[in-house]
Amino acid sequence: MRNAVPKNITTCIRCGTCCLKGGPILHIEDKEILRRGHIGYQHLITIRKGEPVLNPLTEKLEPSQKELIKVTGKDEEWSCWFYDRENSSCKIYEHRFLECRILKCWKPSELISIIGKNTIARSDIINTDDPIRLIIETHEKECSYDKVENLISLPSQELDEKETLARLSELVHKDLAIRHYAFSEMGLKPEFEFFIFGRPLSRLLSDRGIVVNIKKSKKDQSIK
Repeated sequence: MRNAVPKNITTCIRCGTCCLKGGPILHIEDKEILRRGHIGYQHLITIRKGEPVLNPLTEKLEPSQKELIKVTGKDEEWSCWFYDRENSSCKIYEHRFLECRILKCWKPSELISIIGKNTIARSDIINTDDPIRLIIETHEKECSYDKVENLISLPSQELDEKETLARLSELVHKDLAIRHYAFSEMGLKPEFEFFIFGRPLSRLLSDRGIVVNIKKSKKDQSIK
C-alpha cells in the first residue's frame, strides 16, 4: 500500500512516501551519475514504448509514449531500490537523481515541469560499439510491446481468442529466446536483464490478466 503525503508540511520530514512510490525516471542530467559508477545497470529497468507505466500526474497506468529508464524497485515492491526503509534514508543521497533532487511533495510544480522531458533511453548510455545494441534492436523489431498492444486491441471479428493467444504466445517465446541467446551466447549477466530487455512479455501480460503457457526446453530453464 502506498503512503499518503502528510499534510501541512513545508520541508522534507523523511516520511519516505516518495521513495515508497517507486524509483525515479532518468534524465540527461543523470548520465554523469552513471558514468562515475555511483550506480550500475543492475539497478535500472527499461520501460519500453507502449508499456503501461504510472503517470504521476493522473496516478493511472497509461501507455508510455517513449522508452524510459527507471530505477528498479525491490523484488516485487514499488519502493525505490536505494531507499533504506529502516533508517528512512537514501543510500545514494549525495548522488541522487534529478527527479529526487527537485522533488518537493508540498510543492510539486518543479517536478511536474520536467516530467517526460530530456529523458534518456538505452541508446544514450550503452557504448556505440557494444554488440548488445544489435540484440536490443532485434528484440524491439521481433517482439515490441506495440505488437502486444495491437493484438490485444484487435476487434474480436478479426481474431478469435484462441488465435490471439496463439500469436501472443509466439511473441512471448521470441522474447524468451532472445533473452536466452544474450545469456548463453553473449554472456549477459542475469542482473542486467531488466535494463537490457525490460520486463518479460509473459510477466507484463500476466499483470493484465492474460496467461500464456510457456513451454521451456532444457536450455531455457535458466530464463526468468
